[in-house]
Amino acid sequence: MNPSSSSAQLGIALLRVSLGVMWIAHALLKLLVFTLPVTAQFFASVGFPGFLAYPVFAAELLGGIALVLGLYARQAALALVPVMAAAAWVHLPNGWVHTSPGGGWEYPVFLIAASIALWLIGDGAAAIKRGEWLVPLRELSRVSEAPRAGGLAK
Repeated sequence: MNPSSSSAQLGIALLRVSLGVMWIAHALLKLLVFTLPVTAQFFASVGFPGFLAYPVFAAELLGGIALVLGLYARQAALALVPVMAAAAWVHLPNGWVHTSPGGGWEYPVFLIAASIALWLIGDGAAAIKRGEWLVPLRELSRVSEAPRAGGLAK
């Protein structure tokens, strides 16, 4: 299948939107279920400064919204990787399954993989604003040489 085909671009958009929803859900879990002060206490209990709970919440929420809307989605996906890498590191001792006591590491690692995949393949269809910075070099050269096709990502 041609990566610039309509069906491929729709598939990428589906990945982008569903990934964004997952990032938003991850942020809202901190706000609505655990609360931000309790999340800050958890961060402190695992060796991170507690105040980092607030910018992490903001990054996950705003990054998720950016992904859903397609606002610099590739860049947002890449920027969120370190956040989830820290989460994977915290959950590593708990084992594989996220339903394990304390949560496992497979969910954070999957979000990392999906975020990197989106960064590599592009924004997909119906993205509001695309950026050419922080894209894979080969992709950047291809995008700069090819004309834009009717709203589809290149």
